[in-house]
Amino acid sequence: MTGHPLPAPPAAARPSRPEPAGCRACRRREPVTVLDLGPMPAADHFPLATEPYEPGETAHPLAMVLCRGCGLAQLAHDDTVTAEPRGVEPRALRDQAADAVRRVAAAGLLRGTTVREFTSPHGGSWLELLADRGYHPTGGPADVVLDSFGLMHERDQAAAVAGRAAATAPAGVLLMQYHSLHTIVATGQWNALRHGHFAYYTLEVLRAMLAAVGMSVVTAWDFGLYGGTVLLAAVHGPAEPDEAVHRILAREAGMRDPAAVRELQHAADRHTEYLRSTLREEAARGSRVYAYGAASRAVALFCRARVRRDLLRAVADAAPAKQGRRMPGTDVPIIAPADLLAARPDRVLLTVPDLYGEVCERFPELAGRWLVDDPAGYARERPIR
Repeated sequence: MTGHPLPAPPAAARPSRPEPAGCRACRRREPVTVLDLGPMPAADHFPLATEPYEPGETAHPLAMVLCRGCGLAQLAHDDTVTAEPRGVEPRALRDQAADAVRRVAAAGLLRGTTVREFTSPHGGSWLELLADRGYHPTGGPADVVLDSFGLMHERDQAAAVAGRAAATAPAGVLLMQYHSLHTIVATGQWNALRHGHFAYYTLEVLRAMLAAVGMSVVTAWDFGLYGGTVLLAAVHGPAEPDEAVHRILAREAGMRDPAAVRELQHAADRHTEYLRSTLREEAARGSRVYAYGAASRAVALFCRARVRRDLLRAVADAAPAKQGRRMPGTDVPIIAPADLLAARPDRVLLTVPDLYGEVCERFPELAGRWLVDDPAGYARERPIR
């Protein structure tokens, strides 16, 4: 390794936004730290490739705490203010959205004609899918309210849940999808923690948050996206949950135990060391290693692993807004996919496992060269399709 850690940064680099007092959901002041990555770059601030490191680039604390009161896992503090370059919606996310709409319709929960969507900064929308079923958007209370990974981006979780409840018509349904904390812990996805992601959920916690605003979870569905996500359906007033809700609650039991969630700290250390060792071994063999996917989840990993251009020559990304920039906290530039193919790399590190099927089809020229960076598998090589 020829790269060197960045010098110790100053305490604050950007003005902070107001943070809720106490827990983001229940307001109690009973946090316990379960994952601390130390000072990191802002996850969605990709500097221009020509910009040198700024002293405060890695100055932002990044830690997860668990509320002893309500059990919500949450970002301890976020002093970043970033303008996120828009990513390209992956096919896996589009396919999952279509599947979700089919399942909700089959359950008889798509009633009425109006829809309202709380969007996610990561892009993607279900509105077109609902338009095909006769729904039209409204700015008032809607028969169907959609939130696919949007809630986690809200600093004030209590206010955000109240807003979604108010947006749901009296006889309407709220559909909310979340990345399960149980999945994150069980698969070692420590790098789900990032600036701008303010909460990490279990169904138990979300049921309590919704109950506080007069809503009941009536059913839920599992999806394989991101290793395991859940879509819940909630309605106003008291209602009995079905067997699917009870099954998920049983599976996620134990996530209120700080010791269980602290396994993410060990996963972070193991994953970081494995990636560093893998890249160094490839470099020792003379391999020209690139990556695909300038994802926010890779920011803390690359920074902790002290990834530099001597180990990783560039990261390709399909989003034009990211091309010509660099990975935060590193000197690794972000290039277009065409430039990746032109470079004829020996190995390509895929930073987002859910993209594997899509990139194999899109880039057959790279068959046999993929390394899939999976926290559960630590950059293991996938079989070639």
